[in-house]
Amino acid sequence: MRDMKKIIRVLAAVAAGLVLAGPGTLAAPAAAQAAPAGESTRLELPRPTGAFAVGRDTLHLVDRERKDPWVPTADRELLLSLYYPALAHTGSPAPYMAVAEAKALLTDRGQLGDHVTPERLAATRTHSRTGALPRPSSDRYPLIVLSPGFTMPRASLTTLAEDLASSGYVVAAVDHAYESDGTTFPGGRVLGCKACEQVFPDRSLHRVSDGRARDVPFVLDRLTGPRPAWRYSRLIDSRHIGMAGHSIGGAAASATMAADPRVDAGVNMDGTFFTPIPEGGLGGRPFLMLAGDPALLPPDFPDTSWEDNWPRLDGWKRWLTVKGAGHPAFTDWPVLGDEAGYPHPETPLSGTRSQQITRAYVGSFFDLHLRGTPAPRLDGPAATDPEVVFHRS
Repeated sequence: MRDMKKIIRVLAAVAAGLVLAGPGTLAAPAAAQAAPAGESTRLELPRPTGAFAVGRDTLHLVDRERKDPWVPTADRELLLSLYYPALAHTGSPAPYMAVAEAKALLTDRGQLGDHVTPERLAATRTHSRTGALPRPSSDRYPLIVLSPGFTMPRASLTTLAEDLASSGYVVAAVDHAYESDGTTFPGGRVLGCKACEQVFPDRSLHRVSDGRARDVPFVLDRLTGPRPAWRYSRLIDSRHIGMAGHSIGGAAASATMAADPRVDAGVNMDGTFFTPIPEGGLGGRPFLMLAGDPALLPPDFPDTSWEDNWPRLDGWKRWLTVKGAGHPAFTDWPVLGDEAGYPHPETPLSGTRSQQITRAYVGSFFDLHLRGTPAPRLDGPAATDPEVVFHRS
C-alpha cells in the first residue's frame, strides 16, 4: 500500500475499476457538462459537514528562479485550487475537471473508460463555487496545503478540501507540473507525467517528495508574502499553517516540514516516507500518520518506512490504521467508484465510510493543532469508529 510496487499495483487496479478525480481549471472551462443522454445519473461528491459555504479559486504560479526537475528547459509551474469560506449563493458551481483532463486520465486507466465516460467524470458535482464572495467576517483562517499522490491530480482530494473549507480553513490543493496523468495548464496545455518516465525505472521516488518540499515553500511565499499572488490572501492567518498529503504527498508533508518551519502540523495519509524524517525530528511539531489496513498489504511488498521514521517524530504524534481501507481510501475515488457501481476491489471499506473517517480525523487533527480545539477522537479508540485502530500513540 505504501511501497511503490504496491502503488503501481493499485494504479493498475484503478484501471480496472475505480473512478478517478481530476484537477480544477484555470477559468470555468467546458467541464461541468451534463452526462450524455442514456448514461446513468450524475456523480456527486459528499456534502461538506461544516457550517460555511465554500468558494473555489484557481491560481497558476511560476517560479522563475527554479527550473522544473522533470523538464529542465521549463520554469517550475504549479496549479492551485484554493478553497475558502464563502458567502452562500454567490458564484457558480465549480467544475470537477475539464473534459480534456478526463480523457487523458481515462486513457491512461484503460478499462475504466469502459464504465465512465470523460464527460460524466468531468461533470461530477462538487460543493464549491467559483467566483463566490468570501464570507463577510473579520476572521482570518488557518491555511492547509494538500498534496496529492504521485500520478494523481489535486482534485482527487476535493472532498477533503471542501470539508476543511466549510469548517473555516483556507485550503490550497496543489498540482505539481508533470507529476499527474493530465493537468490543464494555461494555454490549453495538458501536462502529462514526465516524472513517471524518470523515477519508476530506478525507483528514485525521493526526487518527487524532495521536489515538493521546494514547491510548497514557494506556494507559501506567494500566498502569504508581502506581495501575495492570490486576490483573497487577506483571508489567510499565516501564523497557523498545516499540510496534508496522500501517498507520496504525505511524504512531501514531512519533507516540507523539515525544510520550512512555517508549517506547524502535518498529516501523511498512507504514504511511504521516500524522504526520511531527519534524525533530529521536526522541531517538536505535531504529525499524524493515517494508514490503510495492514491486512490488505501483500506480504511480498513490505514497507518499513513508517517503523523507521516513527521514532524520529519528536512532537505530538499518532499512528492510526483504518480497517478495510485500501490505498485510495483517503481520496474521492471510493465515493465515486461506489456511485458508478464499480467499487475498487482492493478497498473493501465503503466510499461513504472512508470519507467520513478521513474528514473526521484529519479535521480533528488540524482543529487541535492549528486552533487549539479539543479533539477527543484522537485520544484513543472509540466505539463510534470501530474501523480506526491506534497502532501506536
